[in-house]
Formats: sequence, C-alpha cells, structure tokens
Amino acid sequence: MNSDCRGTAGCEAATAWGAAAFFTKEHFGLLEELMYPKKAKAGERLFWEGDATGKLYYVRSGSVKVTKTTEDGKTVNLTIQRRGDLLGELGLTGSSVYEYSAVMMEDGEFGVIQEKDLEILLHRHGDFAVAFTKWMALQHRTTQSKFRDLLLFGKPGALASTLIRLCNTCGVVTPEGIRITMKLTHTELAEFIGATRESVNRMLSDLKADGIVEIEGGCLLVKSLNQLKSICQCPSFPACPREICRI
Repeated sequence: MNSDCRGTAGCEAATAWGAAAFFTKEHFGLLEELMYPKKAKAGERLFWEGDATGKLYYVRSGSVKVTKTTEDGKTVNLTIQRRGDLLGELGLTGSSVYEYSAVMMEDGEFGVIQEKDLEILLHRHGDFAVAFTKWMALQHRTTQSKFRDLLLFGKPGALASTLIRLCNTCGVVTPEGIRITMKLTHTELAEFIGATRESVNRMLSDLKADGIVEIEGGCLLVKSLNQLKSICQCPSFPACPREICRI
C-alpha cells in the first residue's frame, strides 16, 4: 500500500466544507472563544449512542466515524468527520440523547463547546444565529441526500453514491482517474450502505470488469465518474452541490 493511502491523511488536503469554511471569520472567532481543548486516541469513543447530548466537537485534527447500531446488532456508518467539521448534537428543545455513536479513526484534537455557552452566543448575536441555522440546514440536506441514495437505487446505486462522495471528499485527480486517498476496507464500505462485505466484493468486481474502478497501490481509483453517476442517477449541479455530496 502506498503511503498516500494510509489513514485519512489525503483528506486534509481536500477542499474543506466544514464549519471553519462555512462561518465568516468573525463568526468562527466567536465560536472559538467558547471552546475548551480535548484529545482522543484512535479507537476511543467520543460518545455512545444513548449518551446525553449537549456538546459540539470542533475537529481540529484527526477523523471521527459516526455510526448507528440497528436493532439486529448491525453497524451502519453514517459519516466521517474531519478537520474543520462540527460534530455532536444539541438538546435545545429539552433533554435528549444521541441516536448514534462517534469513534475515533485516528488520534485527534477537538475544541468542545457546551450547549449553555452556545445558547448565550445565539441570543447575543443574531447574525451568528442565522449562520448557525443555515449550517444546521446544510447538515440535514446532506443526511437526506444519503437516505435518498440508499433507498431509491438499491445497493449498487448506494455503493456508486458512496464512491462519488469519497471522490468529492478525498479524491485526488490523476491522469488515470480520481484516486480515493481514504483507505477503507470492504467491510467499512459495506457498513456505509447497509450491505455485507461479500456483496460489496461482488459489486466492486463488477465495477472493475466494466472499467469503472480499479485498485492502484491499495487505493480505489475511479476511472469513470460519469458511469458511477448514471448508476445512482446523480442529480446535476446545483441540485446536489459538492458541499452536500460528501461522505
């Protein structure tokens, strides 16, 4: 495996659509004043499904996998949060608990924001409250677009959509195609689409046979992005902009 494909290092160089890029410099400065530092090791849980909400985690470094456990014990990967992202959930309407878990994929550092401090900021700065509401709406649109891909176009469509999102998030354009620099096992890919590892193996084999993807140095290489888009009937921009079409 090439060093470029280890962990999520390649994602650090990718275009950032996190909170730091979404808010203005002044807005982010207000938010940063509320943060206190936290470190976490690879494999550590930031929080468990069922834990009380009330904090946001700003990812300064590292990456975090957000997962959901189904009633039959299966794990579904919802998203991967990276540098510049805000992670967590607020109980602004009353007491609530997390509906998902967050586990570290690699060592990371965070700025932690308490809900009570954020509420004061939202009350005092109306322009920040508007920006924060828009950011939350973007998160919901991203989640809804993933559900669309999972529900409407079967497992092949869901896998194609996941590969497209990986290209947008951690893709490096090369003469041969788009190299996905985030190293994911077939099991992890399967957990993104609610499938088995064996079915992902078969679908990837079909994509390779059709010349759509290849394996290069341990990384997935997407040779035909347009063919992937046709499998999941990918909407044209601006119906699904890249800040939404991300892993």
